[in-house]
Amino acid sequence: MAHIIVVGNEKGGAGKSTVSMHVATSLARLGHKVGVIDLDLRQKTLTRYLENRLTYMERHGLDLPVPEFRDLPDVEKGDLAAGENIYDRRLSMAVSGLERICDFILIDCPGSHTRLSQVAHSLADTLITPLNDSFLDFDLLAKTDGETHEIMGPSVYSEMVWSARQLRSQAGLTAIDWVVVRNRVGPQRMVNKELMIAALNKLARRLGFRVAPGFTERVTFRELFPRGLTLLDLKDVGVKQFNISMVAARQELRDLMTALKLPGVTVDF
Repeated sequence: MAHIIVVGNEKGGAGKSTVSMHVATSLARLGHKVGVIDLDLRQKTLTRYLENRLTYMERHGLDLPVPEFRDLPDVEKGDLAAGENIYDRRLSMAVSGLERICDFILIDCPGSHTRLSQVAHSLADTLITPLNDSFLDFDLLAKTDGETHEIMGPSVYSEMVWSARQLRSQAGLTAIDWVVVRNRVGPQRMVNKELMIAALNKLARRLGFRVAPGFTERVTFRELFPRGLTLLDLKDVGVKQFNISMVAARQELRDLMTALKLPGVTVDF
C-alpha cells in the first residue's frame, strides 16, 4: 500500500501548499512514484502550482519530475450506499486510484475544518502540520496563558488529530507519525522565536508529535510559484550560481525531508 502523507492544519497562510509541492516533487526527484490530491476545493493553490509547472515545462521544453495529480472524481448521489457521505466516497475513490501506481500519496488539506480534511487526517501515515512561528498559530494546537505561556490544554486542531488517531486505532492501523513544522520563520533571533521553540517542545511531549525544521520566510518561494518551480529545479532552468538565500533554502528542504523519516527514502540531493 502507498504511504499516505497529509499536509494540514486549520489556518490559512502557514505555507501548506509550498511544503506539499516541495515534499511531493522531492520524492519524485528521488525516484519514487508520487500521487497528489488537493482538498482545497475553493482556492486550489496546490492545483494551480502544478498547473503552472506543466505550463512552464511545455513552454520551455523542460522535463521536470511531476507527481501524478488527481481531482476528486464526481459521484452520483444515486450510487451512494444508505447513509454514505459523498465526500467520503470521492476521496476514497481518488486514493484507491493512486494506490495502484504510487509509493506515496500526498494530500493537501484546506486551511479550515471540513469533512474532507477530517477524513484525510484519519488516512495519514505521516501528518505534516506547517505552523507559522507565532502564538497566533500555536493557538490551534493548544490553549496557553497569555502572560506565562503555560499550556492550559489542547485546542481545536489537536482534538481533531486525536479523533483521527482514535479512528485509526479502532481500524487496527498504524499510529499517525505527526510532524509539526516551524514554517515561515523570521531570519532574526527574537524572544518570540525562543518562546515558540520552548512551547512546541513542551507540547510535543504532551500531544505526541515531533518538531521538524521548515522554511525561513524568503522572497525565493514567492518567485517560484508562478513558474511552478521548486528549489531543486533551479539548476534545470539555467541558474548557474546560487545566492546565499538559495543555498540556505535548499539546506532547509534537505533537513525537512530527512526529518520526516519517510519509509524507503534516502535524501541525497
